[in-house]
Amino acid sequence: MNKSLYFIFTKSIGLYINALSYLFPKKATQLAYALFSEPRKGRLSKNKLPEILSTAQSETFQIRDNYFQTYSWKGNENTILLVHGWESNASRWELLLPYLQKSGSTIVAIDGPAHGLSSGKEFNIPQYAEIIRIAVEKFKPQYLIGHYIGGKTCLYYQSIYQNDTLKKMVVLGAPSDFKIILNNYIELLSLNTTISKSLEAYYLNNFNLSLEQFSAKLFASKLNIKGLIAHDSDDTVVLFEEGEKIAEAWKNVIFIKTKGLGHSMHDDELYKKVSLFLFESDN
Repeated sequence: MNKSLYFIFTKSIGLYINALSYLFPKKATQLAYALFSEPRKGRLSKNKLPEILSTAQSETFQIRDNYFQTYSWKGNENTILLVHGWESNASRWELLLPYLQKSGSTIVAIDGPAHGLSSGKEFNIPQYAEIIRIAVEKFKPQYLIGHYIGGKTCLYYQSIYQNDTLKKMVVLGAPSDFKIILNNYIELLSLNTTISKSLEAYYLNNFNLSLEQFSAKLFASKLNIKGLIAHDSDDTVVLFEEGEKIAEAWKNVIFIKTKGLGHSMHDDELYKKVSLFLFESDN
Protein backbone atom coordinates (compact mmCIF):
# COMPACT_ATOMS: atom_id res chain seq x y z
CA MET A 1 0.00 0.00 0.00
CA ASN A 2 1.53 3.34 -1.05
CA LYS A 3 1.64 6.34 1.24
CA SER A 4 -1.38 8.10 -0.29
CA LEU A 5 -3.62 5.05 0.00
CA TYR A 6 -2.38 4.35 3.54
CA PHE A 7 -3.16 7.95 4.54
CA ILE A 8 -6.68 7.70 3.12
CA PHE A 9 -7.21 4.29 4.71
CA THR A 10 -6.13 5.33 8.23
CA LYS A 11 -8.06 8.60 8.15
CA SER A 12 -11.18 6.77 6.93
CA ILE A 13 -10.98 4.38 9.87
CA GLY A 14 -10.53 7.31 12.25
CA LEU A 15 -13.49 9.11 10.70
CA TYR A 16 -15.67 6.03 11.21
CA ILE A 17 -14.60 5.63 14.87
CA ASN A 18 -15.19 9.34 15.53
CA ALA A 19 -18.69 9.17 14.02
CA LEU A 20 -19.45 6.00 16.00
CA SER A 21 -18.37 7.72 19.23
CA TYR A 22 -21.35 10.10 19.09
CA LEU A 23 -23.88 7.27 18.93
CA PHE A 24 -22.12 4.36 20.62
CA PRO A 25 -19.12 5.69 22.57
CA LYS A 26 -18.38 2.39 24.33
CA LYS A 27 -18.37 0.45 21.06
CA ALA A 28 -16.18 3.11 19.44
CA THR A 29 -13.65 2.87 22.28
CA GLN A 30 -13.60 -0.93 22.05
CA LEU A 31 -12.93 -0.73 18.32
CA ALA A 32 -10.18 1.86 18.77
CA TYR A 33 -8.53 -0.28 21.46
CA ALA A 34 -8.82 -3.44 19.34
CA LEU A 35 -7.13 -1.78 16.36
CA PHE A 36 -4.38 -0.51 18.66
CA SER A 37 -3.74 -3.74 20.57
CA GLU A 38 -4.25 -6.51 17.98
CA PRO A 39 -1.08 -7.25 15.96
CA ARG A 40 -1.43 -7.72 12.19
CA LYS A 41 1.90 -9.50 11.72
CA GLY A 42 4.05 -11.99 13.62
CA ARG A 43 1.94 -15.14 13.48
CA LEU A 44 3.55 -18.49 12.67
CA SER A 45 2.24 -21.78 11.25
CA LYS A 46 3.18 -25.09 12.84
CA ASN A 47 3.58 -26.53 9.35
CA LYS A 48 5.93 -23.77 8.17
CA LEU A 49 8.08 -22.94 11.17
CA PRO A 50 11.30 -21.01 10.49
CA GLU A 51 14.23 -23.43 10.47
CA ILE A 52 15.79 -21.92 13.58
CA LEU A 53 12.64 -22.73 15.60
CA SER A 54 12.23 -26.21 14.15
CA THR A 55 15.62 -27.13 15.69
CA ALA A 56 14.42 -26.17 19.18
CA GLN A 57 12.54 -28.17 21.79
CA SER A 58 9.00 -26.76 21.78
CA GLU A 59 6.72 -26.59 24.78
CA THR A 60 3.28 -25.04 25.25
CA PHE A 61 2.01 -23.61 28.53
CA GLN A 62 -1.57 -22.85 29.54
CA ILE A 63 -2.39 -19.48 31.06
CA ARG A 64 -6.07 -19.29 32.00
CA ASP A 65 -8.00 -19.41 28.68
CA ASN A 66 -4.92 -18.94 26.52
CA TYR A 67 -1.61 -20.65 25.91
CA PHE A 68 1.87 -19.54 24.93
CA GLN A 69 4.68 -21.24 23.05
CA THR A 70 8.31 -21.65 24.14
CA TYR A 71 11.40 -22.84 22.26
CA SER A 72 14.50 -24.18 24.03
CA TRP A 73 18.03 -24.84 22.84
CA LYS A 74 19.57 -26.96 25.57
CA GLY A 75 22.94 -26.17 27.12
CA ASN A 76 24.34 -25.84 30.62
CA GLU A 77 22.67 -24.55 33.79
CA ASN A 78 23.06 -20.90 32.71
CA THR A 79 19.77 -19.93 31.07
CA ILE A 80 18.83 -16.91 28.97
CA LEU A 81 15.22 -15.93 28.25
CA LEU A 82 14.54 -14.03 25.00
CA VAL A 83 11.50 -11.74 24.71
CA HIS A 84 10.58 -10.40 21.25
CA GLY A 85 8.66 -7.22 20.45
CA TRP A 86 5.48 -6.08 18.70
CA GLU A 87 4.47 -7.90 15.49
CA SER A 88 7.39 -10.31 15.75
CA ASN A 89 8.02 -13.79 17.16
CA ALA A 90 10.77 -15.98 18.62
CA SER A 91 12.49 -16.39 15.24
CA ARG A 92 13.72 -12.78 15.42
CA TRP A 93 16.58 -14.03 17.63
CA GLU A 94 18.13 -16.22 14.91
CA LEU A 95 21.15 -13.95 14.38
CA LEU A 96 21.84 -13.46 18.10
CA LEU A 97 21.48 -17.12 19.01
CA PRO A 98 24.94 -18.32 17.83
CA TYR A 99 26.66 -15.68 19.98
CA LEU A 100 24.76 -16.79 23.07
CA GLN A 101 25.31 -20.48 22.37
CA LYS A 102 29.08 -19.99 22.35
CA SER A 103 28.84 -19.67 26.13
CA GLY A 104 27.23 -23.12 26.34
CA SER A 105 24.11 -21.59 27.91
CA THR A 106 20.57 -22.89 27.60
CA ILE A 107 18.53 -20.48 25.48
CA VAL A 108 14.75 -20.12 25.79
CA ALA A 109 12.61 -17.92 23.52
CA ILE A 110 8.90 -17.24 23.87
CA ASP A 111 6.12 -16.21 21.50
CA GLY A 112 4.20 -13.33 23.03
CA PRO A 113 0.40 -13.21 23.20
CA ALA A 114 -1.18 -13.08 19.72
CA HIS A 115 2.24 -13.73 18.16
CA GLY A 116 4.03 -16.77 16.76
CA LEU A 117 2.23 -19.94 17.85
CA SER A 118 0.77 -18.41 21.01
CA SER A 119 -2.97 -17.86 21.26
CA GLY A 120 -5.02 -14.72 21.68
CA LYS A 121 -5.87 -11.58 19.71
CA GLU A 122 -4.79 -8.88 22.14
CA PHE A 123 -1.25 -7.88 23.06
CA ASN A 124 -0.44 -5.74 26.09
CA ILE A 125 2.50 -5.41 28.45
CA PRO A 126 0.89 -6.66 31.72
CA GLN A 127 -0.35 -9.75 29.89
CA TYR A 128 3.10 -10.32 28.36
CA ALA A 129 4.75 -9.87 31.76
CA GLU A 130 2.53 -12.63 33.15
CA ILE A 131 3.89 -14.94 30.45
CA ILE A 132 7.43 -13.96 31.42
CA ARG A 133 6.60 -14.75 35.05
CA ILE A 134 5.47 -18.26 34.18
CA ALA A 135 8.46 -18.83 31.87
CA VAL A 136 10.85 -17.63 34.58
CA GLU A 137 9.29 -20.01 37.12
CA LYS A 138 9.63 -22.89 34.67
CA PHE A 139 13.08 -22.29 33.15
CA LYS A 140 14.73 -20.24 35.94
CA PRO A 141 16.84 -17.97 33.72
CA GLN A 142 19.61 -15.79 35.11
CA TYR A 143 19.41 -13.38 32.13
CA LEU A 144 16.65 -11.59 30.23
CA ILE A 145 16.98 -10.05 26.77
CA GLY A 146 14.14 -8.06 25.26
CA HIS A 147 13.67 -6.13 22.02
CA TYR A 148 11.25 -3.23 21.46
CA ILE A 149 8.04 -3.80 23.48
CA GLY A 150 9.62 -7.03 24.74
CA GLY A 151 12.37 -4.93 26.31
CA LYS A 152 9.86 -2.65 27.97
CA THR A 153 7.94 -5.69 29.21
CA CYS A 154 11.12 -7.09 30.79
CA LEU A 155 11.53 -3.81 32.67
CA TYR A 156 7.89 -3.88 33.76
CA TYR A 157 8.17 -7.52 34.86
CA GLN A 158 11.24 -6.94 37.00
CA SER A 159 9.85 -3.74 38.53
CA ILE A 160 6.72 -5.63 39.60
CA TYR A 161 8.20 -8.97 40.69
CA GLN A 162 11.74 -7.95 41.76
CA ASN A 163 13.08 -11.41 40.94
CA ASP A 164 16.38 -11.76 42.80
CA THR A 165 17.42 -14.85 40.80
CA LEU A 166 17.96 -12.70 37.72
CA LYS A 167 21.49 -11.39 37.35
CA LYS A 168 21.41 -9.21 34.22
CA MET A 169 19.06 -7.75 31.64
CA VAL A 170 19.59 -6.51 28.09
CA VAL A 171 17.11 -4.08 26.51
CA LEU A 172 17.29 -3.32 22.78
CA GLY A 173 15.41 -0.49 21.06
CA ALA A 174 12.73 -0.15 23.75
CA PRO A 175 10.32 2.78 24.16
CA SER A 176 9.94 4.59 27.45
CA ASP A 177 6.77 6.67 27.45
CA PHE A 178 3.62 4.78 26.55
CA LYS A 179 1.77 8.07 26.20
CA ILE A 180 3.88 8.89 23.14
CA ILE A 181 2.95 5.59 21.47
CA LEU A 182 -0.75 6.06 22.20
CA ASN A 183 -0.73 9.70 21.10
CA ASN A 184 0.97 8.72 17.82
CA TYR A 185 -1.84 6.24 17.20
CA ILE A 186 -4.50 8.84 18.04
CA GLU A 187 -2.82 11.34 15.70
CA LEU A 188 -2.46 8.76 12.91
CA LEU A 189 -6.20 8.12 12.89
CA SER A 190 -7.13 11.71 13.86
CA LEU A 191 -9.29 10.39 16.70
CA ASN A 192 -11.40 12.91 18.59
CA THR A 193 -11.09 13.95 22.23
CA THR A 194 -13.89 11.61 23.33
CA ILE A 195 -12.01 8.56 22.07
CA SER A 196 -8.60 9.69 23.29
CA LYS A 197 -9.92 10.28 26.82
CA SER A 198 -11.80 6.97 26.75
CA LEU A 199 -8.66 5.08 25.72
CA GLU A 200 -6.72 6.67 28.56
CA ALA A 201 -9.49 5.73 31.01
CA TYR A 202 -9.50 2.18 29.62
CA TYR A 203 -5.86 1.67 30.60
CA LEU A 204 -6.42 3.14 34.04
CA ASN A 205 -9.50 0.96 34.68
CA ASN A 206 -8.13 -2.29 33.25
CA PHE A 207 -4.45 -2.12 34.23
CA ASN A 208 -4.64 0.20 37.24
CA LEU A 209 -1.96 2.43 35.69
CA SER A 210 -2.18 5.96 34.36
CA LEU A 211 -0.35 6.65 31.09
CA GLU A 212 2.30 8.56 33.02
CA GLN A 213 2.91 5.53 35.25
CA PHE A 214 3.17 3.23 32.24
CA SER A 215 6.72 4.36 31.63
CA ALA A 216 9.84 2.25 31.13
CA LYS A 217 11.81 5.07 32.71
CA LEU A 218 9.77 4.62 35.88
CA PHE A 219 10.10 0.83 35.72
CA ALA A 220 13.89 1.09 35.31
CA SER A 221 14.21 3.42 38.30
CA LYS A 222 13.02 0.56 40.54
CA LEU A 223 15.64 -1.95 39.37
CA ASN A 224 18.77 -3.12 41.16
CA ILE A 225 19.69 -5.66 38.48
CA LYS A 226 22.65 -4.95 36.17
CA GLY A 227 21.55 -3.78 32.75
CA LEU A 228 22.66 -3.02 29.24
CA ILE A 229 20.62 -0.78 26.94
CA ALA A 230 21.38 -0.43 23.24
CA HIS A 231 19.53 1.99 21.00
CA ASP A 232 20.21 3.09 17.44
CA SER A 233 20.32 6.77 16.52
CA ASP A 234 18.66 5.93 13.19
CA ASP A 235 15.72 4.07 14.77
CA THR A 236 12.58 5.42 13.06
CA VAL A 237 10.19 3.28 15.12
CA VAL A 238 11.38 4.27 18.61
CA LEU A 239 13.26 7.54 18.93
CA PHE A 240 16.79 7.38 20.31
CA GLU A 241 15.78 9.75 23.12
CA GLU A 242 13.50 7.05 24.50
CA GLY A 243 16.51 4.81 25.17
CA GLU A 244 18.31 7.70 26.82
CA LYS A 245 15.38 8.27 29.18
CA ILE A 246 15.49 4.65 30.36
CA ALA A 247 19.27 4.70 30.77
CA GLU A 248 19.17 7.88 32.86
CA ALA A 249 16.75 6.27 35.32
CA TRP A 250 18.52 2.90 35.67
CA LYS A 251 21.04 2.93 38.51
CA ASN A 252 23.30 0.14 37.27
CA VAL A 253 23.28 0.21 33.47
CA ILE A 254 25.59 0.42 30.46
CA PHE A 255 24.22 2.45 27.54
CA ILE A 256 25.38 1.73 23.99
CA LYS A 257 24.56 4.10 21.15
CA THR A 258 24.64 2.48 17.72
CA LYS A 259 24.24 4.01 14.27
CA GLY A 260 22.96 2.60 11.00
CA LEU A 261 21.28 -0.48 12.48
CA GLY A 262 17.74 0.88 12.48
CA HIS A 263 15.10 -0.61 14.72
CA SER A 264 15.99 -4.30 14.23
CA MET A 265 19.48 -3.77 15.73
CA HIS A 266 20.91 -6.93 14.13
CA ASP A 267 24.68 -6.47 14.20
CA ASP A 268 27.69 -8.70 14.84
CA GLU A 269 29.57 -6.13 16.90
CA LEU A 270 26.57 -5.34 19.05
CA TYR A 271 25.89 -9.02 19.67
CA LYS A 272 29.50 -9.54 20.70
CA LYS A 273 29.09 -6.73 23.24
CA VAL A 274 25.85 -8.25 24.53
CA SER A 275 27.56 -11.62 25.00
CA LEU A 276 30.54 -10.03 26.72
CA PHE A 277 28.23 -8.14 29.09
CA LEU A 278 26.27 -11.25 30.01
CA PHE A 279 29.18 -13.61 30.53
CA GLU A 280 31.96 -11.41 31.85
CA SER A 281 32.93 -12.07 35.46
CA ASP A 282 30.86 -10.29 38.10
CA ASN A 283 33.93 -10.01 40.29
